[in-house]
Amino acid sequence: MRTPYANSAPLNELELTGRASSHVRLCAEPPCTLHCDALLALQAMRLAALGDGIDMLPVSSFRDFARQLEIWNAKYSGERALRGRDNRILDSAALSPAERVAAILVWSALPGASRHHWGSDCDLIDRRTAPQAGPIELLSEDFAAGGRYAALNDWLEARAADFGFFRPYDRDRGGVQPEPWHLSYAPVAAPALTAMSPALLRTALESAPLAGAEVVAVQLPELFERYVMAVAEVPHAARYARALSRGATPA
Repeated sequence: MRTPYANSAPLNELELTGRASSHVRLCAEPPCTLHCDALLALQAMRLAALGDGIDMLPVSSFRDFARQLEIWNAKYSGERALRGRDNRILDSAALSPAERVAAILVWSALPGASRHHWGSDCDLIDRRTAPQAGPIELLSEDFAAGGRYAALNDWLEARAADFGFFRPYDRDRGGVQPEPWHLSYAPVAAPALTAMSPALLRTALESAPLAGAEVVAVQLPELFERYVMAVAEVPHAARYARALSRGATPA
């Protein structure tokens, strides 16, 4: 009888908060950096999808603390677009520090709190229907009926759990907005989430030059519950899925 999460060793505190990369490895095809177990499962899932005419392409995978800090500070300062819950661009200069922090967290995690730190999570598109030129934008309407990634969306809905993957941001829980492109490998991600805590996050942020640090420090317990813990439950099928090797067929 299979037991949940039997394949993956626990992440240490540095790996959990993106301050180490000892748990991930680089892959050339598909191009990504993921936890070894998550990568094997993604390769197997991608191979199955190719048989159905879908070419899964990760456009974001492992992201370390420094990169997440760079994204955060650029959004806080207005150097990078800051969007509201309706996806409209906001004028960061017109917002108070607390409002800026709240707006950033709708679409981007605090450094140290991103699921991408764990190497378990990636953002997927279908390479065959992606734009041929220009930057890749991740938009909910592209995953809806009639959208460019509708076939990918339907395939993931039906098959992702067979390979251990699920969507942590499947609906609006008052924190992070729904992200149909965001897939999480349960055997790595679920234990990682259990191991996270406000104290661990506070330690990771102590010496970081975080914009809005005063607001974050005061609100950290609330922010942790709302933007880190408020995610989808792991589906039963994903909870008990094996880390699959290339070409394997899920049980």
